[in-house]
Amino acid sequence: MHNSRWSSAVRMSYLAAIAGVLVALLALPTVGGLALVVRDGATGFLDLPHDIHRLRPAQPTRILDADGGTIAEIADKRRDPVPLEEVSPVMAEAVIAIEDRRFYEHGGLDLRSVFRAAVRTAQGDLQGGSTLTQQYVKNVLVESAESSEEAADARAVSIGRKVRELRYALGAEHRMTKREILEGYLNISYFGNSVYGVEAAAQRYFSTPAENLSLRQAALLAGLVKGPALYDPVQRPDAARDRRDTVLESMVRTGAVSRKEAEAAQARGLGMNLSPPAAPAGCHSSDRPFFCSYVLTWLQERPGLGGDAAQSEKWLKSGGLTIRTTLDPAMQRAAQQAVEDSVPVGDASGKVAVGVLVDPATGGVRAMAQNRDYGLDSGGRGVTAVNFAVDAELGGSAGFQAGSTFKAFTAAAALKEGRGFGTSFDSPRSTTVSGMRSCSGEKRPDWRVRNHGDSTSGKHDMLTGTRNSVNTYFAQLQKRVGLCDTVQTARALGVHRADGAPLGEWNSFTLGDQEVAPLTMASAYAVFANRGVRCEPRPVTAVSDGAGTDRLAPSCSRVLPRGVADATSRVLSQPFKPGGTAAALGIGRPAAGKTGTTDNAAAAWFAGFTPGLAGAVALGDPRGAAQHPLRDVTIGGTFYPTVYGGTLPGPIWQQTMREATEGTREEPFPRPPGRFTGGGSGADRPQGGDDSTRRVPDVVGRAREDAVRALEAAGYAPSVGEVTVPSDEPEGRVAATNPRPGADLPEGAVVNVFVSRGG
Repeated sequence: MHNSRWSSAVRMSYLAAIAGVLVALLALPTVGGLALVVRDGATGFLDLPHDIHRLRPAQPTRILDADGGTIAEIADKRRDPVPLEEVSPVMAEAVIAIEDRRFYEHGGLDLRSVFRAAVRTAQGDLQGGSTLTQQYVKNVLVESAESSEEAADARAVSIGRKVRELRYALGAEHRMTKREILEGYLNISYFGNSVYGVEAAAQRYFSTPAENLSLRQAALLAGLVKGPALYDPVQRPDAARDRRDTVLESMVRTGAVSRKEAEAAQARGLGMNLSPPAAPAGCHSSDRPFFCSYVLTWLQERPGLGGDAAQSEKWLKSGGLTIRTTLDPAMQRAAQQAVEDSVPVGDASGKVAVGVLVDPATGGVRAMAQNRDYGLDSGGRGVTAVNFAVDAELGGSAGFQAGSTFKAFTAAAALKEGRGFGTSFDSPRSTTVSGMRSCSGEKRPDWRVRNHGDSTSGKHDMLTGTRNSVNTYFAQLQKRVGLCDTVQTARALGVHRADGAPLGEWNSFTLGDQEVAPLTMASAYAVFANRGVRCEPRPVTAVSDGAGTDRLAPSCSRVLPRGVADATSRVLSQPFKPGGTAAALGIGRPAAGKTGTTDNAAAAWFAGFTPGLAGAVALGDPRGAAQHPLRDVTIGGTFYPTVYGGTLPGPIWQQTMREATEGTREEPFPRPPGRFTGGGSGADRPQGGDDSTRRVPDVVGRAREDAVRALEAAGYAPSVGEVTVPSDEPEGRVAATNPRPGADLPEGAVVNVFVSRGG
């Protein structure tokens, strides 16, 4: 783009010839046959790649929340790029004066400097002769290197590197303006003391932005580029001052400043005002650090990211990506506040409280909170780098025993086999269950199980057994269903151990004495909310690299029949009813869930959901449950003889869900098929007759998608007509249904939906 009167082809041929001579001169000490070397050097020069735009210097990656707000910037080097307009003009003049005073005259190659360097190199004294453009290219080659070997090659003092650098420099001059090259150079150059770019350098050495740099400050920084360690103003202030004065002399020779201005600056000291070195951008500087670390680890674990772990990490830290996530900032604030209100950060108890929210329809992780500050765990209370919400392989822990939250999987397995709500057992305070077998057919020993804590004894069916979390009921239900069927149902819902070991197939499976992560339980319960469809939990919706965007669609599949999922939701709504273990935990809208408490008070849980949001809360002790159980403990200033699922995890879930769902439309749970109500206690049966007949809801005036969801939730099969109809309702809204709203129809009947095209 420079002002040359030559055509590109003629100019490039001329420069290729010059390059051939340059190669010959540089090779003179070892090669004979000058003409042959000139010819081969020119040909090789033209064959080299030249487009600097195909190289991408290291750029920070931005992680955004669902609203587009910045969660964090990730980089392996601290660099704050700024446009040239935000750099003091005297800084640009100082760099040009000391590094390349003919910058605006040449086209990337300064022949005077090159031939002088070539002759001296041929005499055994390797010289530079690089233009500012070539220096910019060298830095880009180093920054864009995909391995340490490539980076070393880009820095090598060799003929090959010089020629390749020159080819790219000519390409840069052809594709970029001088201002763009200068701006790139100032933002990519190293200024010593782990500082990259002029903005970071101005802040580090003078605690001022680059646009406010004075003459003597700019001269000092310009002098650092040639030898950041040699002229280090912190460790070698005298050398730095001499170098600064040299820069000022060069500026006088170029006419950038007057002799008087230079002497005035030379008479003064360095004038530094050091700021603490800024750490590279990363999750540690985010206010949502644990979710941030989960995003990075999740992406590195995904196939197709490219290369090995080291290459993936480099790509994430220097690829200039924009990562759009599923995190809802309002929901995150609600979850974090609820966790810290009950179990403050640094609480003397040492207990960790964790909360996770998941969108059932997409698997998107909407919130991830824990009562810890992010940092290297040095033994200090309340500080950790462990994300207790996720599995160990994703940067988490070995998990927490989930307690009675596992009873939901036993109920789902029973319903899947066609057993109804009325499936009942005499459930005494203790009983012995025998004859259970693992999936391999191995017989399990007799199991003595007892009720305790928030359970009651007596005759129970599936509804009252769940309402009161009766251990002896679920032990017998698991035997009736089969241990293997129960385990396989849990696996189908995505349940797995946090430590990576296989799920244990033992008698007490239904009581949840296996360690899982809160994200796993929130995702599993989300299957019930999503009517049997499981969506793999994910924190990312799209990744952009400047050239394109990779959108990561939800990965969903049906793992339970719709009617079974709806019936399980009905079962799990029972704890919220009077006398239930979650009777005081209502959130002002339809909800379902289950408390979880382990026999040895190792951990306490609550997992629950609405039709549109699922969440799980776990409370435990990372120092070890056996040594630090949830008994006789003071948490948040309150003493607890024993912490149950409804004691702390339940209220944390309640507070989180109330705030997270505020302002969203309230939806009812779908009515389960009538086949599950027979033979039971009838306590949960709707008043007014057969559960398989109901009334068409009024969806007139609602958006088409909302109307379809409401009709499906009511148990009908909506059919939206392709032809719109005239109506007083706004265009795109539902104008009418057939049968009309309020009509009595059997479950599964088709309801025709007609969309308005306006009046």
